[in-house]
Amino acid sequence: MSPSALDRIYRDEFGRILAALIRLLGAFDIAEDAAQEAFAAALEQWPREGMPREPRAWIVSTARHKAIDRIRRDSSFSQKREEILRHIIDSGMGDSDSLDDSRFPDERLRLILTCCHPALAPEAQIALSLRTLCGLTTDEIARAFLVPPSTIAQRIVRAKRRIRTARIPYEVPPDEALGERLEAVMAVIYLVFNEGYAVSCGEPLVRNDLCAEAIRLGRILSELLPQNAEARGLLALMLLHDARRPARVDSGGDLVLLEDQDRSLWNGEQIREGLALVELALRPGPVGPYAIQAAIAGVHARADSPAQTDWQDIAALYAYLMRLRSSPVIELNHAVAVAMADGPEQGLQLIDSLHARGELTDYHLLWAARADLLRRLKRWAEAAASYRAALALAKTEPELRFLTRRLAEVESSH
Repeated sequence: MSPSALDRIYRDEFGRILAALIRLLGAFDIAEDAAQEAFAAALEQWPREGMPREPRAWIVSTARHKAIDRIRRDSSFSQKREEILRHIIDSGMGDSDSLDDSRFPDERLRLILTCCHPALAPEAQIALSLRTLCGLTTDEIARAFLVPPSTIAQRIVRAKRRIRTARIPYEVPPDEALGERLEAVMAVIYLVFNEGYAVSCGEPLVRNDLCAEAIRLGRILSELLPQNAEARGLLALMLLHDARRPARVDSGGDLVLLEDQDRSLWNGEQIREGLALVELALRPGPVGPYAIQAAIAGVHARADSPAQTDWQDIAALYAYLMRLRSSPVIELNHAVAVAMADGPEQGLQLIDSLHARGELTDYHLLWAARADLLRRLKRWAEAAASYRAALALAKTEPELRFLTRRLAEVESSH
């Protein structure tokens, strides 16, 4: 067995394994430590003995036994040793049963609901869920929030401490308590999808596993809350974006812009499902940010060619979205839509206004968007400077190659 095989299992399954262990062991820190010990055991044993037929079940079973052994020998557990052991043994139910997805199809979603307990600060809820239950690294979460990794690490530490000191239970909240946690839960799911759809660093532009997991959780959430327009909007948004995934990179792994994508490669079944969900999410009543973003994705999905895209509609939807939930990234997207609808000069003014306020100066997509508009205006020297700024900040290899090509193009034009 190659180390890369275990790395892949760790990357793909750690969140699900930890979710099962938290339910089995009843304590966050015990579960996380036991999972790490089980993976260390796998790294030692599997190359020698071969990978087990059900590696995830092996990891959970090994982790459970290691947790029991640790509690029995660790004096820090002396006061509650018997209570904890009784919980672990009673909740074991046979290790393979504990991983039966047909019995617990929404195990991770229920644990995200638990991590999104209102006693935790909202930013800590999301960071903790993304790190422990969805398998994202601290650096990946930091890039999603556009903050330093040390800030995310501190949020996670504080959240764990709060769970322990406040004795927050790992349980599914009653229906009447779902509403106060729903926004954080949807934010977690969408951030997982975004990290999969536009990986923040490295060679691959897309991580299919994260996209699929986020959509799976979004489906469960939509089924649990069939009358919730935002849950439908979130699912629609992910489906419509994901439908374009096969066309986003070429055969060599290079980035393909939306306007250059082969639309015959788009997933028509997902588009039809997503558009139907958009219609439901936009029915009379309060309309939320996810529904509006899904409507924007729907405008792109309905266009048979770039020239047929209704950019005026997209710009108007972004303007409405800014009133609902203003953010610098939404303002940037609005500026790009305005540029496509009314001309690059108008969009450039909006982007430069963002920059003048000190917003998104470390965000490579601001510089890439600015460079593209300057390129369209044939302001070659300024475009080259913005492409260089984007290159200094971009992290993924496909984006770096694309920006390098564009920089060479504008440099050769003046």
